[in-house]
Amino acid sequence: MKIVIPGGTGQVGTILARAFQKDGHDVVVLSRTSADRPWRIVTWDAKTLGPWTEEIDGADVVINLAGRSVNCRYNSENRIAIMNSRVESARVIGEAIVRSTKPPRVWLQASTATIYAHRYDAPNDDATGIIGGSEPNVPETWDFSIAVANSWERATDAAVTPRTRKVKMRTAVTMSPDGGGPFDLLLKLVRLGLGGRASDGRQFVSWIHHVDFVRAVYWLIDHDELEGAIILASPNPLPNEVFMRILRDAWGIRLGLNATNWMLAVAALVMRTETELILKSRRVLPSLMLESGFTFQFPNWADAAEDLCSSWRR
Repeated sequence: MKIVIPGGTGQVGTILARAFQKDGHDVVVLSRTSADRPWRIVTWDAKTLGPWTEEIDGADVVINLAGRSVNCRYNSENRIAIMNSRVESARVIGEAIVRSTKPPRVWLQASTATIYAHRYDAPNDDATGIIGGSEPNVPETWDFSIAVANSWERATDAAVTPRTRKVKMRTAVTMSPDGGGPFDLLLKLVRLGLGGRASDGRQFVSWIHHVDFVRAVYWLIDHDELEGAIILASPNPLPNEVFMRILRDAWGIRLGLNATNWMLAVAALVMRTETELILKSRRVLPSLMLESGFTFQFPNWADAAEDLCSSWRR
C-alpha cells in the first residue's frame, strides 16, 4: 500500500511510519520541514493546496495527524495555533481528496478521547459516550480542548468524499518507549521517586500500547464497515492512583511522592503545560473495535507496563 501521513513527524506518526516501512509499504510523510528519515518526506504548509497533493492522488490510505502539540500553556497565541493547525489541515486534506482522480479508499483522521466528558461514574464508549463541554466545576481550559476536538471533527465531516471512507480516530494516550513521549515522561517521574498519585488519584487514565495502536490502525484500514468516530484505547482504563502504582511495580520502585493540586499547578507552569493532561478523568471504552472482532495484545496495564519498561531498558 501507499500510505500518506500528513503531520507524521511526531511520536505517533513515527510509530506508524516505522511499522508501515518495516512491513514493506510505501510511506510518505507530509511535514512543514524536511527531515532525515528512512521514508520519504514531502513538504507542505498544512493549509493550502500545492504539489504535495500529487501524493494523495493514487494513495491507498491517508492518515492525517497534523496539529500543533497541546503540551503547552493555553494562552491566546497557542490556542489559535492549536485550533487553526487542526482545522486547516483537515480542511485542505479533504480538498485534496475531493480533487483526486484516484482518491484514497480510506482517510483516517486523528481526533482525541479528550472529546468525552470528564466523569467518574461510568465509562464513555462509541455508542453512549457523553461529549464534554458542559461539565460543572471544571477549568475553562478543558472546554477549550473539547471545542478543538469538535472543530477538528467538523472539518473532517465537511469534506464530501463518496469514494473515500472516513474514520475519526478518538485515540487515548499512546504509550511507547520512545524518548520524549508520554510513557517516557511518566517513567522519569517514577525513576525520580515522584511517581505517586496526582491529586486524589480518582481520575481515570485511558491508554493504548503502541503495538495495539498500530494493529488497530491496520484493522481500520482493512475493515470497510468501520467509519465515523471510533475510540482507540485499551478496554481497561484505570484510576490514576492504580495506574501509577502498577507502573512503579513494573519498574521495581515501591514508593512515589504524591502530588497535590497546587504542586501540579506549579509544575505545569514551570513545564509550560496544562494540568488538564493529568487531572481530567478520561474513561473510554473501545466498544466498536471490540464488536468488530479486534483483540488487544495488551488489554491490561500491568502487562503493558512490564513490556514498556523492558523495551525502555533495552
